Amino acid sequence: MAPPTELPARPERGSAPGFRAMGRLVAVGLLGIALALLGERLLALRNRLKASREVESIDLPNCHLIKGIAFVFNIFHCFGKGLKFPGLHSFAPDKPGGILMMDLKEEKPRARELRISRGFDLASFNPHGISTFIDNDDTVYLFVVNHPEFKNTVEIFKFEEAENSLLHLKTVKHELLPSVNDITAVGPAHFYATNDHYFSDPFLKYLETYLNLHWANVVYYSPNEVKVVAEGFDSANGINISPDNKYIYVADILAHEIHVLEKHPNMNLTQLKVLELDTLVDNLSIDPSSGDIWVGCHPNGQKLFVYDPNNPPSSEVLRIQNILSEKPTVTTVYANNGSVLQGSSVASVYDGKLLIGTLYHRALYCEL
Repeated sequence: MAPPTELPARPERGSAPGFRAMGRLVAVGLLGIALALLGERLLALRNRLKASREVESIDLPNCHLIKGIAFVFNIFHCFGKGLKFPGLHSFAPDKPGGILMMDLKEEKPRARELRISRGFDLASFNPHGISTFIDNDDTVYLFVVNHPEFKNTVEIFKFEEAENSLLHLKTVKHELLPSVNDITAVGPAHFYATNDHYFSDPFLKYLETYLNLHWANVVYYSPNEVKVVAEGFDSANGINISPDNKYIYVADILAHEIHVLEKHPNMNLTQLKVLELDTLVDNLSIDPSSGDIWVGCHPNGQKLFVYDPNNPPSSEVLRIQNILSEKPTVTTVYANNGSVLQGSSVASVYDGKLLIGTLYHRALYCEL
């Protein structure tokens, strides 16, 4: 029998010059696709942040600044101070937050800090969104979004007017509230809340925003039921309720939109319309007498996250009338390039008086 013929050794795929060249081409192609996607997402984010927008000032007469006050108001003109938030500048990073109240019926109103009952952890108090509910017996409940050590809770207080103090009643935590931004109370322990992100982890939040996933939502909470009632937002932010309690308004800050949602007896929400705007809409306040929506806005969101004292974030206040109509009236009531007021986040009106709050700066009080 003839000896078996030895076949020539087969070259390894990875060692052949042609295969190596093809592998490099594939790698370069994948890198190019990744860089193109990265650039497209970065450009899209800049557009969502209105990074190149500037505003011309629209001043109001009879205004003065109120130092040391920032952030959210409600119809009782209670507001938080000292918000610390990842990625945002802070003028007092080591000071705990607090709740202040301002009586706009006074001839010269001034802010007074409310005492909070013992047993509540004031050292880590980091207030964000605020809302109130008045029960049938005239008891006033104050709901505060809190970020102790950058976690997410909702604190429920009872307002004790005689002592100008807050009695802490309850801390709410829930897996459906991973990134709470704002809140509107609809009962003594019942509320709607916005999650500005789906995730709670900071890195995943940044990734979610960068990829524009639209996973933010609105949650209804009660002691007996917690559920998602609206979703698909870019970054759900401010939330409020109409004076007749029929509609919920939600600001989608990075989509530059206000959503009008109809509230049903089972507390579910269905979308009626979306109002598109040319600014980053933050928090919403409702004029109880007219139903007008007052909005604190950020004309240029990039300046919020990349703080430059020589080019500070600007401010803008919009008034929206007849939002349920086919053509709501949108009026710019106030605008400033940051020389007076930086980072306006909310505006609240009462009897011809306007109070504008900010993310981390001062507040501005004006007579309209």
